[in-house]
Amino acid sequence: MKLFWREHVPLAFMYAGQLLLTITVCRLAGFKDYSALAYIALLSVSLFAFYLLYRYGMHAKLYRMLARPPKTLDESIVQLGAAPLAEALEQLMQSQYRHYQNDIGRYRKKLDDQLTFIHQWVHQMKTPLSVVHLAIQEENDPVFDSIREELDRMKKGLETVLYTARLEAFEQDFVVQPVRLHQLVGKVVSEHKNLFIRSSVFPELQVDDQLIVMSDDKWLAFAIGQLVTNAVRYSAGRGHRVTFGASIRGNRTCLEVRDYGIGIPQQDIRRVFDPYFTGENGRRYGESTGMGLYLVREICARLDHRVELESEPGQGTAVRIWMRTAISAAT
Repeated sequence: MKLFWREHVPLAFMYAGQLLLTITVCRLAGFKDYSALAYIALLSVSLFAFYLLYRYGMHAKLYRMLARPPKTLDESIVQLGAAPLAEALEQLMQSQYRHYQNDIGRYRKKLDDQLTFIHQWVHQMKTPLSVVHLAIQEENDPVFDSIREELDRMKKGLETVLYTARLEAFEQDFVVQPVRLHQLVGKVVSEHKNLFIRSSVFPELQVDDQLIVMSDDKWLAFAIGQLVTNAVRYSAGRGHRVTFGASIRGNRTCLEVRDYGIGIPQQDIRRVFDPYFTGENGRRYGESTGMGLYLVREICARLDHRVELESEPGQGTAVRIWMRTAISAAT
């Protein structure tokens, strides 16, 4: 209604001025019947009010839509009435909607093609890495230790690329089911044993083996792997252990990954979950991509988990993932 009056205020002022001018001209012309002039003015005002009511009735849907913009694109495709202006605007919006849908379809196809290419490329790269790893597995020369380390880094990088690409189709690639937390964490630690050994960091697993949570084991394992990589990387040369603990609060289980390394500067904590943010530690450690904690946050959000971080410079960092408990040791 406010929009309607804002649009018609100039018309109302113009009409009032025209009516006043008409009455003035009639009086100057010698017309002395004031009751007739009042009747003419009343009739004219009534016709103008009827016109405004008619116009508002014909454009009511249009004004309501303009006053409360639609939250989604589909909500904008509505019947706006039979008035010429409303019909023209409706046709314009439908045309724009079709163009938008066509553009979205083209971009979606390009994205799907790109994701398919990334998946194929990552899997193709994994094969030669596995061959090289097998070829040097029995070699004991120290130079091969460096090669193994680089192979692990390449494998980790390919895995990150693959899971980052899969985030776009997350809803089609996850299954929430009971997951035995102790077994999953132990598997992730085992997969990163070479990293622990090279960095002289010891993992301490303090998760009850009867604790079961509701999650997707593949995505959760990847998220924990990102936390392990960060914890070990920033503990090397400072902290000698990374602890994995679990506790239950209500119907939620908290998995905590705590290191005793360099910690995170206070000014960087609020941005550590932003994509590509490396911060002060990232500039000191050139391997940082700024994607690890971002992926953890995105995965947890899609799995209905909550992630939180606590850190003190020089004291270490603790990252906690809150998940829905399926079965605990107490049951």
